[in-house]
Amino acid sequence: METNAPVQSLPQFRGRAIFPGDPDYDQARKVYNGMISKFPVMIIQCADDEDVGKAVKYAAAHGLPLAVRGGGHNGAGLGVCDQGLVIDFSAMKKVEVNAEARTVRVGGGCTLGDVDVATHPFSLAVPSGINATTGIGGLTLGGGLGHLTRQCGLTIDNLLEANVVLADGRVVTASATENSDLFWAIRGGGGNFGVVTSFLFRAHPIGTVYGGPMFYNMRDTTEMMNWYQDFIKTAPDHINGFFAFHQIPPAPMFPEEHHLEIMCGVVWCYTGDMDQAESVFEPIRAFKKADIDMVGPLPMPVMQSLFDDLFTPGMQWYWKGDFVKELTPQVIDIHISHANKIPNFFSGMHLYPVNGAASRVPKNDTAWNYRDATWAMVIFGVDPEAANKDTISNFARNYWEELHPFSAGGSYINFMMEEGAERVKATYGDHYERLSKIKGKYDPNNLFCTNQNIKPT
Repeated sequence: METNAPVQSLPQFRGRAIFPGDPDYDQARKVYNGMISKFPVMIIQCADDEDVGKAVKYAAAHGLPLAVRGGGHNGAGLGVCDQGLVIDFSAMKKVEVNAEARTVRVGGGCTLGDVDVATHPFSLAVPSGINATTGIGGLTLGGGLGHLTRQCGLTIDNLLEANVVLADGRVVTASATENSDLFWAIRGGGGNFGVVTSFLFRAHPIGTVYGGPMFYNMRDTTEMMNWYQDFIKTAPDHINGFFAFHQIPPAPMFPEEHHLEIMCGVVWCYTGDMDQAESVFEPIRAFKKADIDMVGPLPMPVMQSLFDDLFTPGMQWYWKGDFVKELTPQVIDIHISHANKIPNFFSGMHLYPVNGAASRVPKNDTAWNYRDATWAMVIFGVDPEAANKDTISNFARNYWEELHPFSAGGSYINFMMEEGAERVKATYGDHYERLSKIKGKYDPNNLFCTNQNIKPT
């Protein structure tokens, strides 16, 4: 591999530099999505903020594309780049819990599971996603949707400050009182403004939840989607539930008679008084008895990792997303039509609520632009075999193309592939101009462009 960057001029790092030809190069360049295969000229496994600053300055000085790999979970594979430099956070996974203040400082390389392991002994939780293998960095910078969104808001609504390495290599703090414009931008604006090396989060007193999936026969979909839509729009904050279409995996945890059956359902997460959980769910169960009911008390780390064994790293992934406000009869019919074509038990569709506590944060408080949406939808095609990548991509694309005209317009950036500048602008809407100006202030040469890119002005 050729590069104009003189390797002999590489600065000394406390961490490790990996190059093509090194024994672990191929493993180090991999990301979660096996559909992505890119070849950087170097991967710097940074040990600290100083290493990150050196790597940023080196990439800028030698005109190298720059990517930042936290958990590597991004569907578009934006944690790696061709013929460029990758800042790899896999060695920066420190978590510090202040139980008294209910705050958690988290290194940029941590997964959601790393955070849960540290916070759960104190019966605390940071609102994040639904898979323990997801990287906290990418999830947070995109907004942060998950099991606790209705209860506690988006992950960015619980971010108190962040350490950020800027395009010139300087390390700054972004918070409500320091570099407040940068703090506004990184809460939903992705990795456009700098490399976030650590996050300080507000934690919540959540240890055990009452949660899990309820699945129903597909013939009940219209009735269930209408009921769910009415329920989730007015439900108390302590109940979160995302609607899902799945083919039931042939796993021992599921009843054998439903293996490989396509079903609709809701994955619940209740955080209220556990003594009241059964009574809270009585009317839910009374509306329609689920064919599969796996809802019960769970430690929060178990809730967060329910699907991890199904979605292992290295499979082929293709996903499409939109924000959604209403499930009209026509929209429900489109969902049913495409859900019946789910190609395997890895693929499906989820509707994640973004109402409740998340909807009460004023729209202009953060870069996130869709506080008035009811759900963030993702349609995902997943398969362990590369030979099936067209099948799963076509499933997700065709499903999305028929639904998109009924959407709210933009998408949660963590549910986007590489879809172009207009799609990014649609996602940020009237926040885009402000984000572009902040980008021009902190990254005028667009060094940080391996992302859902905001052009600097």
